[in-house]
Amino acid sequence: MNMPAYAAYATLKRWAYAWGEPVLQRASRAYVPGPRLEDAVNWARLRAPAGCRFTFGYFNAEQESPDRVEQACRESILALATLNPGNAEMAGYCSLKVPPLGYGAGALKRLAQQAAAHGQLLHFDSHGPETAQPTLAALEALRPHHACLGLTVPGRWARSLEDAEWAAQRGLRVRVVKGQWPCPDQPHADPRQGFLAVIDRLVGRVSEVAVATHDTALACEAARRLATRGTACELELLCGLPRRGVMDLARSQALPVRLYVPFGQAWLPYAFSQVLRQPGLWPRLLKDSLAEVWQPAAR
Repeated sequence: MNMPAYAAYATLKRWAYAWGEPVLQRASRAYVPGPRLEDAVNWARLRAPAGCRFTFGYFNAEQESPDRVEQACRESILALATLNPGNAEMAGYCSLKVPPLGYGAGALKRLAQQAAAHGQLLHFDSHGPETAQPTLAALEALRPHHACLGLTVPGRWARSLEDAEWAAQRGLRVRVVKGQWPCPDQPHADPRQGFLAVIDRLVGRVSEVAVATHDTALACEAARRLATRGTACELELLCGLPRRGVMDLARSQALPVRLYVPFGQAWLPYAFSQVLRQPGLWPRLLKDSLAEVWQPAAR
């Protein structure tokens, strides 16, 4: 992007934030709980669609210390244990952002021990391509301390098939996403094709795959491919983005759905950046904003 174009984009972005943030805040009430963990728990109990499983993820601010991030994750694990207690099939789990934890072995071990005590999976989220290798190293070091671990694999990276292979060999649960960050080695890669390539690498080799996309057609095709080899599929949706199409797919095929419930002060700016990058979401969010006025209950 040249400098004049970048300046115009920056101006448009500032204007869009000023105009759009109140709309997004109102629309997101049907999707997103709020900045506190208490908000996430209350939303999961009172406003989330019935029958959904949950994962909580803390969106930290840049200046927060690894100790504060660890504390938020520990609190998430404890809070998730209060949802559907005694029902292993509906158990929630914590999604970790490992770079803000400083890849700290001590913090990860403590979180793993706490998750194990509550019978929960501990999941490693995906970040930029430069974080992939240290994330795998941290996960490998943690395996002796917790047998139930998960990894997110983006479809758009050149290394994704190798990472999916690595996870399958270690018996990890894999969440497949298109990927937010492009790969330097193949910046123009089609994330949908990459997504399905990762699915194909996992089919028949792992016990369950989380299909994490709001692209209904893509979710349908991924679920079909997994079903051909008897691989269990769970649809996973990020709260804050429209979900009706994938929820309809889940109902029609009797597929389980897990909602990624974010909390923390950094969540709303992230959500709004996603909306700016996907103009196709704007009409649906505006519709949800109006629906929030006339029908506050989300269930």
